[in-house]
Amino acid sequence: MLDYFALLHEPRRPWIDPDQLKEKFLALTATAHPDRLHQASEEERSAANRRFAEINAAYHCLREPKERLLHLMEIESGTKPKEIERLPASAADLAFQVGQICRDVDVFLRERSEVTAPLLQIQYFEKALGWVDQLSALKESIQARSAQAADELKTMNALWESAPAMGRIERPAALPLDRLEQIYRALSYVSRWNDQIGARIVRLSV
Repeated sequence: MLDYFALLHEPRRPWIDPDQLKEKFLALTATAHPDRLHQASEEERSAANRRFAEINAAYHCLREPKERLLHLMEIESGTKPKEIERLPASAADLAFQVGQICRDVDVFLRERSEVTAPLLQIQYFEKALGWVDQLSALKESIQARSAQAADELKTMNALWESAPAMGRIERPAALPLDRLEQIYRALSYVSRWNDQIGARIVRLSV
């Protein structure tokens, strides 16, 4: 499989500065853009299109923490993590809160959809604003979890920098791949929760 880190001239590591990554991406696309090859042969233009597509795929993968960790685990271990719906114990409380408020909001939205009286519609509009405030506060808590994960990934960079060279048999054992998988799964839930909350905020605001 393609090593997206190598493709973007990035060292393998769990955390990447998004602004620096974007700078590298823009510099690469400026030199690798197929439009620069007007006089090239069909074969050369085809190769340039493939490389340009690969660079774009690499950037979109590495800029997203969850996708970056998945790719890093794959190229370091040679396999994908098993598709197990395993909720990290530390996230159980947040999962309960998200599930409960989403169910309550869904009940409210069903009730609101049946209201036709103008005065009641005003009351439901005010209640909707209250639900939006609650969802927004919960979303901030979820973002705080994401920030904590990012901080831990930053500290893990040093382990990749000091690990045995790529291809060495002792390299995987020197890397915290189990912990990386735990963070990946936690970020997967965070992404799902953000989508669920965001969708309900939109519906409440209509």
